[in-house]
Amino acid sequence: MLPSDIVRTDRLVVGVIPSDSYNVFLFIWFFIPVVLNKLTNHPMQHKYATVRYLYHRLNSYYLKQQEYQQELNIIHNILHNNSFPIKPHRSQTPIRDKQIPNHTARKGACFTYVGKETSYITNIFKRTNLKITFRTTNTLANLLTHKNYTHEKYSHFGVYKLTCPDCHKAYVGQTERQFSACYREHKTAWYKNSNTSNFARHLTEETHSFGPMNEIMEIILYHKKSSHLNTIEKFHIHTEYAKNNHLNDPQTILPNALFDTLIKTRPTDQ
Repeated sequence: MLPSDIVRTDRLVVGVIPSDSYNVFLFIWFFIPVVLNKLTNHPMQHKYATVRYLYHRLNSYYLKQQEYQQELNIIHNILHNNSFPIKPHRSQTPIRDKQIPNHTARKGACFTYVGKETSYITNIFKRTNLKITFRTTNTLANLLTHKNYTHEKYSHFGVYKLTCPDCHKAYVGQTERQFSACYREHKTAWYKNSNTSNFARHLTEETHSFGPMNEIMEIILYHKKSSHLNTIEKFHIHTEYAKNNHLNDPQTILPNALFDTLIKTRPTDQ
């Protein structure tokens, strides 16, 4: 039971509880909910999960009618300040835990939320036995950590794209070594008329020129070798293939409905 001597604000509740002895206990209750603004680029499930938590918390405690109304006004104020619609709330009824049926273990997949494209793709799996979760990249850790590449940008590794300076066809690849070393390998294959590079073979067959590194080489992603890197490489190869602008081996390009959906929903300038 809450004490009668209570100092209450919208953010803080402080109460003093006297005991049988001469000691005095200080009761402090912080109420600082973290609510995602409805206009931010986060999954809608994350935004409304916080709203449901606020109402669940309100109905989980037995409050007097005046206290209940004060809490409800605070919630409405929070929702209004974060662009959420204010809807009529049902009367005070404590929520009891529901028994969750024991289903067979489900496999899960986590998607990085980038916008409406992510929701469009995850809707495909709604009627499957796959449990979908979301994560975001604009976390405090990512926002506060400054990734500054102090060295020359071609001294790192990841996914890159080489563009023919004459016909603008593109070759996408990945490397675990420096981008500059990868560029020199393609240039050596072109100089020696070798078939070890699809990009060099195209330039030789079409008698096109081999441009300088800062003009024909684009860094798509800085990343160490991983399955994520393979997916990024395949996606950008698929993007060039969809535009009939690729120089990669067509035998390695397989149909991918997810890539097709992303390409259709991406802005044309990306």
